[in-house]
Amino acid sequence: MAALPDVATLVALYDQINAYGRANGMQLSVHAPGRVSYAMTVQAQHLSSPGTAHGGIIAGLMDAVLGAAALTQAFLDQEFVSTVEFKLNFLHPVYLHDALVAHAEVEHHGKSLVVVGGRIECPARGVVVARGLGTFNRYPATKREFVQAMAGQLGLEKPADE
Repeated sequence: MAALPDVATLVALYDQINAYGRANGMQLSVHAPGRVSYAMTVQAQHLSSPGTAHGGIIAGLMDAVLGAAALTQAFLDQEFVSTVEFKLNFLHPVYLHDALVAHAEVEHHGKSLVVVGGRIECPARGVVVARGLGTFNRYPATKREFVQAMAGQLGLEKPADE
């Protein structure tokens, strides 16, 4: 089986298939493998009460940014990641039309686990609205659905079902 493409190509492919990110207007920026940010603006569909965002959208943004940091690090070893757990502290409320920027960086990259720390900021209000810490399982990229879905674009054979 051919080797996977470079990290930038894999990130671009991931961004294409990330329906959750597209549905929530999230824009991914990769600063370096293991260090990323996501930007999004809170819309009406993200609210749980008049003017205030549901905590689930903040949790989803945190999981996305933590996972993307872990994923870009794992791509270096031709691996993918899946969330094992993450902790989230809500520090300030988030309001309709708040422009949020989530940042994450890999803190530990071991043999089987990756640990990532992150924060979500509302720059216009000058506050960190949430902090998070996630643990991710590493696994070979050739064994999962991403490769099956992208096999043609990656120039790879589809792996056999496990």
